[in-house]
Amino acid sequence: MSTTEKLDNGLPDGWELVVGLEVHVELATKTKLFSASPNRFGDEPNTNIDPVTLGLPGALPVLNEHAVELAMRIGLALNCKVQPCTFHRKNYFYPDLPKAYQISQYDQPLNVDGHLMLPGNVRIDVERAHLEEDTGKSTHFGGTSGRIHGSEYSLIDFNRAGVPLVEIVSRPDIRTPEQARQYVNELRAILVAIGASDAKMEEGSMRCDANVSVRRYGDPLGTRCEIKNVNSVRSLGRAIEYEARRQVDILETGGSIRQETRHWDDADGRTHTLRTKEDADDYRYFLEPDLVPLAPDAAWVERVLAALPVLPAARRIALAALTGADVEGEAVSVVVERGQDNYVKAVIDAGGEAARALVWVQQAFADEGDAPRLPAKDLAALTVMEREGKLTATQAKTVLGEMLAAGGGDPASIASSKGFEALDTSAIARFVDDAIAAQPDAWAKYCAGEEKAAGALVGSIMKASKGKADGKVVTALLQERRGS
Repeated sequence: MSTTEKLDNGLPDGWELVVGLEVHVELATKTKLFSASPNRFGDEPNTNIDPVTLGLPGALPVLNEHAVELAMRIGLALNCKVQPCTFHRKNYFYPDLPKAYQISQYDQPLNVDGHLMLPGNVRIDVERAHLEEDTGKSTHFGGTSGRIHGSEYSLIDFNRAGVPLVEIVSRPDIRTPEQARQYVNELRAILVAIGASDAKMEEGSMRCDANVSVRRYGDPLGTRCEIKNVNSVRSLGRAIEYEARRQVDILETGGSIRQETRHWDDADGRTHTLRTKEDADDYRYFLEPDLVPLAPDAAWVERVLAALPVLPAARRIALAALTGADVEGEAVSVVVERGQDNYVKAVIDAGGEAARALVWVQQAFADEGDAPRLPAKDLAALTVMEREGKLTATQAKTVLGEMLAAGGGDPASIASSKGFEALDTSAIARFVDDAIAAQPDAWAKYCAGEEKAAGALVGSIMKASKGKADGKVVTALLQERRGS
């Protein structure tokens, strides 16, 4: 992305926001990365453990092949090059890291040089997507911060220790908080689509760190601060907005930014210092002596690539083309996110009206999942009745509610049982003329160009017709009379 392109970043004029994201994703394997202990969320604390998890002397790691394949899926879905790689020991002490080192990848990661496209044809480059093991989970009690500093005691659950992770590191290409939110949402959609992870931020299977810096347009990159473990997309945007403004305020008053790791507090809407930022040298990386280099052959990579499903971006393009909707609009995005785009296609293939099928699925199928119970032919028949003017939008909504509750049904029969019948244009015209005569002030305002005045007229027409008048026909007749 051009460093001179000025976007709405929420900062004072002349300042540019620069963000790189590190997204940590737990993989959907049955067992851990280097042992046979279960990889399962929600079990009783410290039940999914073994000598490898606890780092006991003599325990040796054995690499999980399925984890490698899922990591390759992620890399290929992000347009990365899959390459031979090595494992390193990343040395640091924290209570929930039993070995006092984490097995990770350093200078030779599995996936490199990819990219992810955002709405508006914005490209965010992906530097690497490497394999590593997760740490355990500490819960701190006492104090007010919920962190280890100031707490009275801590409890540690090692169930998560050793769970396979992929860390996806973007280049510092993100320029607005909204782009950061879009990046995480698109990444999450891809991860779920390819079956690599459930990507549930609320359960910690997807966690995000944001590296934030600011600079004057055209200047070199500024000093970054890392915001750790943001647990929702909304919080990510808020944290970036706050941290960027904090840095600008410091620089505009003559101060300097200290490279450090900061914690986002959702309650007070601020970031707070955790520790001075470490550099790679502080971790004393060295090759893991108990693991050999990993070199996926070309045939394996090709098999993984061939097995990838159609990704969300391509599905949105296809759905938009099929329905005539905006590819970046809410309807297309929501339906693809739910996995209901194939259902919309089935409705259209059954003779349904494309635009109405998309709208109904977006609005009424939130609880239906990716395989709605309502037969596609039934929804198709309903959209045809709307198109032909046999049902108003309000009547169609009522009929659809009955169909969803019953898991299917003939919309014509349901409409007949409820006394819904179409009004022809001549009947609607009489209601229109009556409304104009009864509300001369509203009609005068509408004729003078005040479009909101039509609301009172339409409302009275729908009331008089007991909801049987087609709103589109009503609007067209009002416009026709105003024009004449």
